[in-house]
Amino acid sequence: MKALLLENIHPGAIQAFRAAGFDVETVPHSPGKKVLAQMMGDADILGIRSKTRIGPDTLARAPRLSAIGAFCLGTEQIDLSACGAKGIAVFNAPYSNTRSVVEMALGEMIMLLRGVFESSNRLHRGAWTKSSEGFHEIRGKRLGIIGYGNIGSQLSTLAESLGMEVGYHDLEEKLSLGNARKYPLKELLGRSDIITVHVDGRESNRNFIGEKEFAAMKEGVVFLNLSRGFVVDVEALARHLRNGRIRGAAIDVFPEEPESSKAPFSSTLQNLPNVILTPHVGGSTEEAQAGIGDFVAERIVAYFSTGSTISSVNFPIYHPLGRTYPHRFAHIHENIPGMLARINDVFARRNVNIAGQHLETRGTIGYAIIDVDDPCETGILSELEAIPNTIRARLVY
Repeated sequence: MKALLLENIHPGAIQAFRAAGFDVETVPHSPGKKVLAQMMGDADILGIRSKTRIGPDTLARAPRLSAIGAFCLGTEQIDLSACGAKGIAVFNAPYSNTRSVVEMALGEMIMLLRGVFESSNRLHRGAWTKSSEGFHEIRGKRLGIIGYGNIGSQLSTLAESLGMEVGYHDLEEKLSLGNARKYPLKELLGRSDIITVHVDGRESNRNFIGEKEFAAMKEGVVFLNLSRGFVVDVEALARHLRNGRIRGAAIDVFPEEPESSKAPFSSTLQNLPNVILTPHVGGSTEEAQAGIGDFVAERIVAYFSTGSTISSVNFPIYHPLGRTYPHRFAHIHENIPGMLARINDVFARRNVNIAGQHLETRGTIGYAIIDVDDPCETGILSELEAIPNTIRARLVY
């Protein structure tokens, strides 16, 4: 079987797939749709990062594809419904680079409050301007976190340990860590000395922070966005940086980002004082990329070897028990009544004893695991595939 890995996925993932017996093809970038479609014909596994978009057209050219690994946090670049309809399990790494993003956010807060970049640039030009006026510690400052997920909550804990007063806003009910408090968005914007955005990439978050939100922020606020580029109206941000309402900003993501390092970058935020611009590198540390590579590859290898769907973002979750049997089948089907009875009938008609069975559902998908302790007859798999409303069936081992 073949794993196709795009966008410079960490070598640890390559080693994991090869150790599991997969042939591995690597591409250092995200190919165009036509090229990708040509490459997908014999791929059983596809590994991508954030730039490669997977929709129905691409999936239609991949008859063997059984699993997709998003070697990053988000999966908005993948049509999860289309994958589910074709029985393709999708895995990501929701925690592996959170520490890297949090450390960068904290470092940027400190540098912005101390004007480190501006001081450094003046010294490079030969100007020695030593002063304490207008520069502050982060201790005692009010931090407003928009999005209290994996990154936001970890940032909350570390910021509080540095002496910050933490408030947050999230659309869902979340457990507040430490002394953090939840606020309505408008109140959070008006009370915070520093505001940092850590929301996901759903379309409803487009321009979530715009003119109205910037106008509601207190004078002299510091603003960070290390989430998704389209979440923030950068034109509005630039206006408020110029008029002084926003004291400084750190932006790691942009509405339009170059396809490669060879393409030029342009933004209205360029050449503004006390603004840190970074090329979408919040999670780009060697530690984070190694963790992501190991985590996602391990989950996909386990899916093929045991049927495990732990950490899948679109499949029912199946956690294998310790005991194993001579053979295991996996049956992916539409979530409708009577499917388990039809599956059992296939084995009963062949007088094959089912030693263990597990069924989980998630939305429109049902996922059944069938363990047998009898010899595996050649026609069972084809009969499982022939059951009406079957999406895919396979012999796990």
